Formats: sequence, C-alpha cells, structure tokens
Amino acid sequence: MELNMVKDAYDRATKKQKLSYSKTREVMDLMQQEVEVALEKIQSGHESNCKSVLAELKTKLNEMAPLTQLEGTQKDLNIALSKYSKLLDKSFNPDISKAYRNVDHDIETTNEIIASDFYQHGLFEVGDCFTLEAMEQEPVTSIKSPYVQMYQIVESMRAQNLEPALRWASANSSKLHANGSDLELKLHQMQFLEILQKGSRGEALQYARAHLAPFATTHMIEIQKLMGCLLFAQKLNQSPYSELLSLTNWDKLAEEVTRQFCQSYESPLSLTIAAGSQALPPLLKFMSVMSGKKQEWQSMKQLPVPVELDDKFQFHSIFVCPVSKEQATEDNPPMLMICGHVLCKQSIMKMSKNLSKTFKCPYCPTEINASQCKQLNF
Repeated sequence: MELNMVKDAYDRATKKQKLSYSKTREVMDLMQQEVEVALEKIQSGHESNCKSVLAELKTKLNEMAPLTQLEGTQKDLNIALSKYSKLLDKSFNPDISKAYRNVDHDIETTNEIIASDFYQHGLFEVGDCFTLEAMEQEPVTSIKSPYVQMYQIVESMRAQNLEPALRWASANSSKLHANGSDLELKLHQMQFLEILQKGSRGEALQYARAHLAPFATTHMIEIQKLMGCLLFAQKLNQSPYSELLSLTNWDKLAEEVTRQFCQSYESPLSLTIAAGSQALPPLLKFMSVMSGKKQEWQSMKQLPVPVELDDKFQFHSIFVCPVSKEQATEDNPPMLMICGHVLCKQSIMKMSKNLSKTFKCPYCPTEINASQCKQLNF
C-alpha cells in the first residue's frame, strides 16, 4: 500500500514537471520569436531608432507576461515535489542501522557464502583473492570446483558441444528427476537435432532409440515432433520445425543447466539480501515503537511479533505459537486442540496449569481439556 502511494505521488510529480516544461518551452519560444523580429528590424536599417524597437519589444514582452504564465505551473510543480519528498521521508527511513542488533555472527560462514557468490557468477579470480585475504586460506576446493565445472559445461554449450552437459546430466539423473526437471531430455533433444543437422538420418534415429525412448511414456508429444524432423534432414530451417533451431534455445538450455547445477538462480547471498530487504521495513517500524516505549532493542532475545516473508523464503515448515510468539521445537511442538486451533505445548501447559484444569481457547469460546490435544508434525 505504501509503495502504491509513493508511485502515485511520483506520477503526479512527473506529470506536473512535464506540464511545467511544456509551458516554459512555449513561453520561451514566443519570447525568442519577438527578440528575433526586433533584431531583424535593427539589422535591416529600416528602423533608424533602435530605442523605439527595443521599447516596442519591451512592451510586447510585458504584454506576454512570461513570469505570470509560468508562475502557476511552477507553483503546482513545487507543491507536487514537496509532497513527494515528504512521502519518501515518511515511507523510507534512510537510517537502516537502527534495525541492527549486536548478535553472535559466524564470520567464517558469511565469508564462505560471499566466496561462493563470486564463484557462482564466474568471478574466480575475485573469489580466490577474497578467500586469501578475508578467509586467510587457500581457495576452498569444495566451494570452487563445482562452479568451475558448471562454467566449463556452459562454455562448451556456447560452442554447441553438449557432451560435458550430457555426462553431467546422466550422472545426476536421479537428482534431476527428484527436482521435477526434464533437463536430461532437453539435452538429448538438442543432441538429436545436431546429429540430424549433419544429415545422418540413420544415426539420428539410432540416437533417439537409445536416449529418447526412455522418456516416451511422459513426453510423447515432444518425441513425436522430433520424429517428424527426420523427414527434413539437412533442411530443418525450411521445415515446420524450424523454431527448434533458434539460438535462443541454446541460451535457455544453458540457463536451465545453471539453475539445476546451483538449484537456484539466486545465490545464498542474494537470497539473504532479498529476505533482509523485505524484513527491514517492519523491523524499522518495530524499532520506532520500541524506542517510544523506552524498551531496549539490543537486549531482546526474540521478536514479540513474527516478520512475514514471501513463500520463496520459506525453505522448511515452521510454526510460531500465536500466544507465546515462540517458534515450535522438538521440546515445544505444536498441539492441535479439539476446536481446530493450534498452540505450542508450553502455552497449553501454562494455560492449563500443568494439565490440572481446562482453559478457554484464545481464539474461540471452546473449553479445552489439555489431555485431548494432539501433537502435530509438519
């Protein structure tokens, strides 16, 4: 909602700016025309008295009243800009350091994540330099070598050599299948087209029987299309299947290899920054409330309210007790009450006085017998 308000204020300010510019340009053009006419009169010599020409010019400019014409649009622009800047100050707190807390920080893990990000983006020399200077050790092979292999595969694909990618996909076939990826099939499809492009219809058919047949039960339509390509050996670019030869298909395939290799387009560092950016506004708001109540932000062991993040940042199931605001653990599991609401075990124990009495559900008027609560497993 706040971002929409900022966007609307920005749109109003830009609209006023364009209107002000247009009006200013119009007035300046009229003034320029009058000045050029007066200059021609003076240069032509038809007017012996320059003072009369200049006096006439002054009269016309006064009648034109450029300042009066521009005053209104400029005033509207100033008001729009003022409102926009105030809204920015209100919506975006520039001092994000207020959300910082002195917590235990694992420097070694952080450095490994940063080094991994450099390697994932192909900045191997930068990654090696960072490892030597920040981590004070030789480049970690376990971090670097997978990305070296990935870039070797991608570089080979850019040269339209699929052999390294096919070997990697075959070795990781079960993992790709578990991820729901059809990368191995796409690689074999592209290799099939490369063989067919060279004009060897028999070799292409033999390759299809060996490598495409295992995918027939789940990808019959794609395989049927490839079989249709056999009719157009050496002239696929003139066939109904010419789109299969597009160079963009190679780029997409390389992107798919990169994604499956890294399990994500985004590195852990990128994910951390993105999640932090999303969590920062509510943290700053909470910090301002804490300051108003004169409570110590640094001494808090956990937040009293949950910070909601998008589903893409949820990597495992979690449950936060709506009463205690604590995350469920093995010692404090979520418990389902007979009314259908869920609380953590410690909250139920506390509300039931260690199972000695019934209590009322905090979300509905149902009387709860703690012994009837069942543990939930996520």
